[in-house]
Amino acid sequence: MFVFSTAAYLGIAIVGAGGWQAYFANPARLVLAVVTIALSAAAVFTSGNLSTGVREDRGNRWVLAVFTVIGVLLMYVPAYTDRRNIWTVGGEVVRWIGVALFAAGGVVRIWPVFVLGNRFSGLVAIQPGHRLVTSGIYRYVRNPSYLGLLIGSLGWALAFRSLAGVILTALLIPPLVARMRSEERLLSSEFGPEYDRYRASTPRLIPRLR
Repeated sequence: MFVFSTAAYLGIAIVGAGGWQAYFANPARLVLAVVTIALSAAAVFTSGNLSTGVREDRGNRWVLAVFTVIGVLLMYVPAYTDRRNIWTVGGEVVRWIGVALFAAGGVVRIWPVFVLGNRFSGLVAIQPGHRLVTSGIYRYVRNPSYLGLLIGSLGWALAFRSLAGVILTALLIPPLVARMRSEERLLSSEFGPEYDRYRASTPRLIPRLR
């Protein structure tokens, strides 16, 4: 699964960039590909899943379809606009900033998957043996994986100097907010006052910003 998704992610970007030679002619894009493969390799050792668990908010599944559409566009559009020099910004410095953000976002994105293990699901669901985690990275934000997704997506867009990619990243925010609200309702119903206290004292997405 991880091999396929990585191949698809890079393959679509390579097509958008105009082929293998065009894509890998730029050092920043080469490093971007290496980082993508490294993050996917790390993900192989996680226990994240798509389990419905013991209780799921099925009404939130539409978010997955939106993520898929925006994700595919993010694979292709930034590479294409970079090749055509349409809606691009800056030069090589912007590219390398993008690579750094993509790498940092990927680490923040995958870190919670290691922490939660098989309790981390791509669905909004309570898993068997689910318990509330409020330590480690969860001391600073309630949704670190989503923060990592946004940072990584922004980094990907900037690695191609793509303003269209930045806009696509911004379009991730509304469905992410809808998903976070759904998770908050489910966790509040499962853990009650314990979760409510945690939610009141810990930012949703950005550290130190309530």
